[in-house]
Amino acid sequence: MSVNLHYEDKARAAGFSSVCGVDEAGAGPLMGPVYAAAVILPEGCEIEGLNDSKKMAEKKREALFPVICEKAVAYAIASVDEKEIDATDILSARMKAMQLAIDALQIPADYALIDGNRDHGASAKITTTHETIVGGDGASLSIAAASVLAKVSRDHYVVEVLDPMYPEYQFARHKGYGTKLHYQMLDQYGPSPVHRMTFLKKWEARR
Repeated sequence: MSVNLHYEDKARAAGFSSVCGVDEAGAGPLMGPVYAAAVILPEGCEIEGLNDSKKMAEKKREALFPVICEKAVAYAIASVDEKEIDATDILSARMKAMQLAIDALQIPADYALIDGNRDHGASAKITTTHETIVGGDGASLSIAAASVLAKVSRDHYVVEVLDPMYPEYQFARHKGYGTKLHYQMLDQYGPSPVHRMTFLKKWEARR
């Protein structure tokens, strides 16, 4: 099934006027914040080549970022940092980032399409009227759009802000994911202030 507006149209048919798609990026990395985006697209919107951000080349995501921002009725991007991820848990941080993005929309959303099958963590939940869609970033156009905005925004933050601050970890190359290179740098330098210590328990146990 291709990415389309089926879920958005269904929500509008049920009486909702402002339907946003929501997704997050950066739940898996060992460092830095988790990002989320919320996007409201106009009815009948088409964005050529848009798909789940994980299935798209970086160049394609970068090219679509301004297109999405231009076509969207409203969009917002939010993040929750590594300190808060460690203080709560990654699921709660993801939910908080998603709700922050929804709340930051210039036009309030009355319905949210959430990627995945979870809508609450131990300390945060999606409070906007919503539905969860497993594989939503490959089915709903507005969730796919949100996935691109979240992913590109996080990548830029890692490359432009965190990499220059901590060049020895080579964050720009692995974006903080648990690659062989990243673990080698951890072995060599130990954790940085932006590492998620709750994500390094296995690594610490091996030291």
